[in-house]
Amino acid sequence: MKNLGFYNGKIDELENMQVPMLDRACYFGDGVYDASYANNHTIFALQDHLNRFYNSAKLLNINIPYEKEELQYLLIELVNKVDSPTQFVYWQVSRGTGIRNHIYPEGMKGNLWVMITPKPLADPNKEMSVVTMEDTRFFHNNIKTINLIPAVMYSTDAHSQGFDECILHRGPDRVTECAHSNVSILKDGCFITAPCDEYILPGIARKHLLEACTALNIPYEEKVYSLQELFDADEIIVSSSTHICRRVKMVDGKPFVGKDSSTFKKLQDYVFNEFYDYTNAKRID
Repeated sequence: MKNLGFYNGKIDELENMQVPMLDRACYFGDGVYDASYANNHTIFALQDHLNRFYNSAKLLNINIPYEKEELQYLLIELVNKVDSPTQFVYWQVSRGTGIRNHIYPEGMKGNLWVMITPKPLADPNKEMSVVTMEDTRFFHNNIKTINLIPAVMYSTDAHSQGFDECILHRGPDRVTECAHSNVSILKDGCFITAPCDEYILPGIARKHLLEACTALNIPYEEKVYSLQELFDADEIIVSSSTHICRRVKMVDGKPFVGKDSSTFKKLQDYVFNEFYDYTNAKRID
């Protein structure tokens, strides 16, 4: 198949799929999702993504209609049905189906959606331009819900201004994350990233960068840092499932010259080697 859609057991190419209007995702955005990248038909860090997916659903009292191990095997099976070996793998569960009502019945059965599309891995050596914006989203950013209108608006605004990504902040004293990525900095050889609280999503790529720091004996801190600390950093690093580890070259239209390429490259090489080892594929960068 060139791509794949799955809805509660029905499988077809995405262009042929339909979902019921009464799915609560359609009128409330009432659901959670997760996503990863598949290389060589192998989904990277699948257990990490499933753990986050089930935790998000639990925090919103959403019933996933599959046990974790069942969903793991299902996703592996579906990935192998798509021709391209490199794929973006997205799955979500909505709370269920019913007439529109804010109050939902206890024990409502969730609806599982899966979408798999061919996608080449982003060039890790292509540096990024970013813009900073005030973070006015709600206070449950740690839950990966499908209510993504704020992220859509931030991303579109940044793109229309010619930027690759948008770094969000809650006033000048706290950088949070990007519109659809995490952001971290290097300063004096130390990797610094925002703490996992209600302000940020605990990114899987972020988690693997912290593991890389441990393996490489690079000191790291999970702490609040300011916009000024971002501007004064030696390196700014954007990470996500599709970007993994990217370097920033421009902030708010001004060139940002990195000053610790050695530490950055060690981290980037480590997480990309892990990615290619995990997916049993040859590095292409």
